[in-house]
Amino acid sequence: MVYLKSSEVQQLLHNKFVVILGDSVQRSVYKDLVLLLQKDCLLTPGQLKAKGELSFEQDTLREGGQLGQMHNGTSYREVREFRSGHHLARFYFLTRVYSNYLESILEELQSGEHAPDVVIMNSCLWDISRYGQDSWKSYLENLENLFRRMGQVLPQSCLLVWSTTMPVGEKITGAFRPPEHQPLATSLKASVVEANFHSSVEAKKHNFDVLDLHFHFRHAREHLQPDGVHWNQYAHRHLSQLLLAHLADAWGVELPDRPPAGRWVKQAPKKQPGPRVEAQPQPPPIPLPQGMPHFPHCPQDAYFSSDHTFQSDQFCFHSDVPSPAQTGFSSETDFMFDPRPPMPSFLPPCYRQPAPVVHRGFQRCLPPGPYMPWGQRPRPSKRRGPSPRRPQ
Repeated sequence: MVYLKSSEVQQLLHNKFVVILGDSVQRSVYKDLVLLLQKDCLLTPGQLKAKGELSFEQDTLREGGQLGQMHNGTSYREVREFRSGHHLARFYFLTRVYSNYLESILEELQSGEHAPDVVIMNSCLWDISRYGQDSWKSYLENLENLFRRMGQVLPQSCLLVWSTTMPVGEKITGAFRPPEHQPLATSLKASVVEANFHSSVEAKKHNFDVLDLHFHFRHAREHLQPDGVHWNQYAHRHLSQLLLAHLADAWGVELPDRPPAGRWVKQAPKKQPGPRVEAQPQPPPIPLPQGMPHFPHCPQDAYFSSDHTFQSDQFCFHSDVPSPAQTGFSSETDFMFDPRPPMPSFLPPCYRQPAPVVHRGFQRCLPPGPYMPWGQRPRPSKRRGPSPRRPQ
């Protein structure tokens, strides 16, 4: 899988509104995406552990967190937002997949100035652990209610990606499980697998996308944190790249043609005794970049300039219209995966959507300021039929 650089992520998500819903793992998904939109660095352990801080990498805490009472209860709230001239990302902390609070979020998204282009969502661990003996039955009912309401509320142009719950460890000490529930950690592993099955079936029944993170990280437990729930910075960067590749595929964007990330992983093999080099066995599927020297940890006050232009040949757009240069952020560090190769002369056989992700027609020099709508209709959704009216 090709790892996108920050400048390429900025172009892929140009003038896109991304909403991320879920628990603390999803918060780290949001944080890594916000970081990657600005610079080619990994999250620090402190940034991964932080909760409810007033600001993270130029984002804003809009609600909850340190603005309210910090606790580990099911009523905890945290709403974060990152906003630049051409990118908008928002995170809502959830402890239940469907609730009155989620309805208020949907109402906010409906009445807001900008309609979401992407919704990335997961909720499971809190649902099946903190809501009593009927939590499993309630979770299944709430899944059905969630996807039904999402189909009614989200615009046809919005891409909803349901991500399955990632694997959990043998011993779980995450904040979502009170001490009296710790002996049930073993059974939680099996419950997660079953929950992933039901949520995936329900999402597909309503024609929403599913990204099976449990499958992708099933052989990557060395990147699992000691609490058995959260993951380190390398796992989250790999997760971000999986999400971005999924979005590019859904939007019909051909990613840059260069060696996949696994090639760089293999360039730093373990030391062998003696000079003889022997063939190594094939690594497990989807190896994570365990020793990624290309991604340094960066301080929060180191940012890229916004007055440079994109190179138009970073992506291949499936359209008959020639692509002009795109404007936005550009990387000013020495970070580089590899020199950009020439684009292939052929197109891949099939993509789910033919529309390009970057809409053309912008001025070459875009004025700074708050996030502005691009004034064009987004691509059509695979969900059929007209958008229903807003519920009374």
